[in-house]
Amino acid sequence: MAESIDDTVIRIIAEQAVLEPGDVSPGQTLDDLGIDSLGLVECIFAIEEAFDISVPFNANEPLQSEFDISSVASIIGAVKTLVADQKGG
Repeated sequence: MAESIDDTVIRIIAEQAVLEPGDVSPGQTLDDLGIDSLGLVECIFAIEEAFDISVPFNANEPLQSEFDISSVASIIGAVKTLVADQKGG
């Protein structure tokens, strides 16, 4: 059975944070998990590759991005939106 979007995003974030996926919860922020800006960019690349999507992310001003990185849950939601947009478009 294929991984859900939630599980895949959590796995990618966990790999970047050098944690087990079970140690990553939706309410956590990337800061909580010890992921810095370089780690964030690595997560974005891995997410793009895993889902074959293009993330509208501004690495220079992540808070100004259309891609919400405020928590694990917000990243999952943003990926779900991009995947749905890709399938619909």
